[in-house]
Amino acid sequence: MLDVRRLRLLRELAVRGTIADVAAALHQSPSSVSQQLTLLEKEAGVPLLRKVGRRLQLTPQAEILVEHTAAVLQRLEEAESDLRASLQEATGTVRIAVFQSAALALMPDLLHTLAERHPRLRVTMTQREPETALMETFARDFDLVVAEQYPNHAAPWHPELDRVGLTRDAIRLAVPPGPEWAHITRLADTAGLPWVVEPHGAASRHFAEQACRQAGFEPDVRFETADLTAQIELIETGNAVALIPDLMWARRPPSVRLVDLDGVPHRTVFTAARRSMAQRPSILACREALAAAVEQGAARRPG
Repeated sequence: MLDVRRLRLLRELAVRGTIADVAAALHQSPSSVSQQLTLLEKEAGVPLLRKVGRRLQLTPQAEILVEHTAAVLQRLEEAESDLRASLQEATGTVRIAVFQSAALALMPDLLHTLAERHPRLRVTMTQREPETALMETFARDFDLVVAEQYPNHAAPWHPELDRVGLTRDAIRLAVPPGPEWAHITRLADTAGLPWVVEPHGAASRHFAEQACRQAGFEPDVRFETADLTAQIELIETGNAVALIPDLMWARRPPSVRLVDLDGVPHRTVFTAARRSMAQRPSILACREALAAAVEQGAARRPG
């Protein structure tokens, strides 16, 4: 009989790529992971790993085991979900990954709602960029992810994850307050002005660059930061302009002047969980609390 715990190590290696990464993710030593994989090879009676340069590569037989292991782990999660659902109470721990503006706008209300309605439910939160968070939720590092998708920049799909829409928020041009900036009424008016954007690879940066190019200019990017609160500080003080999604104003009134873009583009915010645990009371409770947080934020937002 093949050992499920060792099979999981093999699947983790297929997902994460190196024994060091598997060891770090599962809080084990690399030598322990290697020993367990060696024992799995003996149990299977066939080679499962081969060296290609300095890396390990799975054999075709290992790929077969990985496919079956994914199904076994999914059924085990489904069994645990059915067991918890039979209790009709949200308990345990939910590990949530969330991007920054959603963390700022939604997490305080979510935690307040859960403390009132589900006091035995424990929530942990880690800030992650959506692309990374989706992969790590697929890899079972997290249970629920709050992710974003910008126009013409689709977030990655993982077959084992579901996707439930949470909200859509408008993306607007944010310019400093004050009469000296009053002439800016459209995106093209910012040509030659300093911009602040997220680092390369972020969907928001790709969207901002494309929007500026379609408006007929290349943005003068002088500042890069993934921290949207830092971006807003630069805009407030007259040092930059940027494209800011409306969710940033869910818990605070706008401190900058907002200009609508042509067509009023929207960002999509959604949650994703592994399908095998999507019906757990704890996941359902978190999703309900997130939806309530969106409504509360919309009620507070001016206009």
